[in-house]
Amino acid sequence: MRLLLAAPADPVGPTLADFGKDPLWISIIKALFIFVFLMLGVLFGVWTERKLISRMQHRYGPNRAGKFGLLQSVADGIKMGLKEDILPRTVDKVIYVMAPVIIAVPAFLSFAVIPFGPMVSMFGVRTPLQLTDLPVAVLVVLAMASIGVYGIVLAGWGSRSPYAVLGGLRSTAQVISYEIAMGLSFVAVFIFAGTLSTSEIVNAQASGGTWHVLGLDVPLPSWYAVLLIPSFLIYVITMLGETNRVPFDLPEGEGELVGGFHTEYSSSLKFAMFMLAEYVNIFTVSALSITLFLGGWRAPFPISLWDGANTGWWPMLWFFVKLVLVFSFFIWVRASLPRIRYDQLMAFGWKVLIPLNLAWILLVASFRALRVPGEQRTLVMVIAAVVVISCLAIYFWFDTANQRRREAQAEEVRAEFEQLGEEPTAGGFPVPALDLPHYHGVNGRKEVPSGTN
Repeated sequence: MRLLLAAPADPVGPTLADFGKDPLWISIIKALFIFVFLMLGVLFGVWTERKLISRMQHRYGPNRAGKFGLLQSVADGIKMGLKEDILPRTVDKVIYVMAPVIIAVPAFLSFAVIPFGPMVSMFGVRTPLQLTDLPVAVLVVLAMASIGVYGIVLAGWGSRSPYAVLGGLRSTAQVISYEIAMGLSFVAVFIFAGTLSTSEIVNAQASGGTWHVLGLDVPLPSWYAVLLIPSFLIYVITMLGETNRVPFDLPEGEGELVGGFHTEYSSSLKFAMFMLAEYVNIFTVSALSITLFLGGWRAPFPISLWDGANTGWWPMLWFFVKLVLVFSFFIWVRASLPRIRYDQLMAFGWKVLIPLNLAWILLVASFRALRVPGEQRTLVMVIAAVVVISCLAIYFWFDTANQRRREAQAEEVRAEFEQLGEEPTAGGFPVPALDLPHYHGVNGRKEVPSGTN
């Protein structure tokens, strides 16, 4: 009965003071584990994506190589590694060869600051289940994502192909736009956690704490996905744009760019590195969402009611389950949504996500300022009110100005058609009369109007 009324005491995870003390051989083991984990994750991730999408489309998917087709990804990897590597004659050879490496290496480095679990005993050494941590660990992930986009840009530029160059340019603009929104979605988490360290952000979600309102202590949820749901939803959208996944896979755009930035890369080892980097980046943003918003390696309710749920090696299992679920969300989105237009992509990032983020950050900062005592609270609230009023005034001014501009343009088009004695149709654009063959008569004889071919 006591188990149902109160959760057990949640152990505090590792802090920044626990890092930098491991022997070299322990650090090497951790690094090898992360590398093997990501490589196997890519193999099973490709198989899982093909299987899930096939089931959504009422197909079987891979079912020939191995049991349930589990060896299909292994066979594809071996094939791409052994396939002939064709080097186009006009490419910039140095940039062309280096681009896949530049995009793949930062993807692996980002996982170094992701916490897998609490302090454990590894071969008699007490160590955290995390390779390393920094006071600005989250910014390291953003920096690695920024470096990775250079691989896409250089792949397009070094290929000397118009389709590849357009794909690289698209990727540059897209990553810049959505990385701003992604960084802003972290600000509310930093405000509540009081740190940029990934391990300490997980510790901050161990207990939501209380908020003193009107003489009452109101309990707050522990996971930031619930407490800061606007930030979480914006991050979910931006991580799709950051990894160039549907519906934001404009850098590839097979329909109009053939293959985008990797058009000139044959299905060889270089192309395999692009695919490898894409899936590792998906795992990285998924793990970051778990760390910042979904409690990290801590067990969800009701598993958290068990005393040993967040101790030992069990938290690694909870982290892995959360990672599989978030990755499955990527697959579900790909199978459900179509690719959007590029102008819609950019407008959504700059006109919707960034303003919403700024407004939400201002609101969160204002609520946190309520906990500041005395005159400082009044000053913060006055500044927040001035900023809100200024933002609203600027928004309505721009909206009114754009509306007037559109009305003026429509009036000019209408006046132009009136001078020509024509009626504007199809949104103001002239549409020629359709002089098409028509059918009539008892036997359906086709009569072609005179003057047509």
